[in-house]
Amino acid sequence: MKYKPHSYQEYAIRYIETHPFSALLIDMGLGKTSITLTAIRNLLFDSFEVCKVLVIAPLRVAKNTWTDEIKKWEHLSTLTYSLIVGNENERLSALNEKADIYIINRENVDWLVNKSGYKFDFDMVVIDELSSFKNHQSKRFKSLMKVRPLVKRIVGLTGTPSSNGLMDLFAEFKILDMGKRLGYFIGQYRNTYFKPDKMNGPIVYSYKPLPNAENAIYEKISDITVSMKANEYLKMPELLTSNYVVELSNSEKNQYDEMKKSLVLEITDGEITASNAASLSNKLCQLSNGAIYDDEQNIVEIHDRKLEALEDIIESMNGKPLLIAYWYRHDLERIKSRFSVREIKTNEDISDWNDGKIPVALIHPASAGHGLNLQNGGSTLVWFGLTWSLELYQQTNARLYRQGQKNTVVIQHIITKGTIDEQILKALQKKNKTQADLIDAVRANLEV
Repeated sequence: MKYKPHSYQEYAIRYIETHPFSALLIDMGLGKTSITLTAIRNLLFDSFEVCKVLVIAPLRVAKNTWTDEIKKWEHLSTLTYSLIVGNENERLSALNEKADIYIINRENVDWLVNKSGYKFDFDMVVIDELSSFKNHQSKRFKSLMKVRPLVKRIVGLTGTPSSNGLMDLFAEFKILDMGKRLGYFIGQYRNTYFKPDKMNGPIVYSYKPLPNAENAIYEKISDITVSMKANEYLKMPELLTSNYVVELSNSEKNQYDEMKKSLVLEITDGEITASNAASLSNKLCQLSNGAIYDDEQNIVEIHDRKLEALEDIIESMNGKPLLIAYWYRHDLERIKSRFSVREIKTNEDISDWNDGKIPVALIHPASAGHGLNLQNGGSTLVWFGLTWSLELYQQTNARLYRQGQKNTVVIQHIITKGTIDEQILKALQKKNKTQADLIDAVRANLEV
């Protein structure tokens, strides 16, 4: 296919070519993969500024999106690539192939740097989903920082750079500029732009930005950053959101309230405990969805309210394709036991969905949140269970609401009334970007 870039894509391509370090905060659906590949091609074959490129991406994006884009566009036909996935022998074999671009999943970065025995000789690195390097203590971050001085050019791509707040930006931009703009140490960054928020004596649980910190941080990184939003550059289809509200029976609501008040839900065969805010939130989310794991990881079914709602929604689709986002394994098992559905996990599943061969499909936000193009297969997404992660929520919605979607996109949430579902949805709709909302919601639940 002939590549006819939009003007914003031409701008982004030139930006990568003229900036050795760059962050492209490009919204979902704007074609960041084709932009980056075009810039790589030009740097390899026109200006000869790079010789060997490493692309780091989520596993499924590495296996599907990058390879598909190279094959798709006529002007990229001269690019050769090697996919570094599979078992260790397969990865080593792929490393030793001669290619222009080497594509690896982010989980194998530590193996590549510290365990493969391979001499790191990539002069350009692309990080697809820069937000996955937001933890400065993670192995992948430390491993990449170890070889970062060897890299002449680096590009960070993401649509959600600070999904959990401004604190995320420290590690992401240290990978890019080795600490030049936001500081070399996390303590230095915190002291400059933040102050303690939630504390217990000398222990600080969270920080909040100082006045004007956001503007100051953005100013620091502005010379290597491009930010583009889809609604500014594309004529996007209409997006409709709605809620399907279900109610618990009195006995079911009593069980939910018991968990809120005492952190312990007594059941016939055992006891379920929630010892802190995060685990309590997890338990309450499970209970809202209709089932819960006990302390031995057995599934205890509480209610079918969301399954009944899902049945109504599937029936109302009249055979039109429906995509369902689930969160817990017991959600998956209960949905599959009740309906004829197919989980999207493989390339064949993705292809069949886009070809209209799957009437009802299931996806998990953590595995399908980034990079998958599902817009050709349908335009309706139902959230059976919600996630606190704004990034995963937005990215999952963007599997359908993206460039190439020809129909109005409908995002529907099945919400259990009077439960933590309402607080999660409120946080997502407000675009709250910090896990402090989870803690606040749980605290509110306990104040009964």
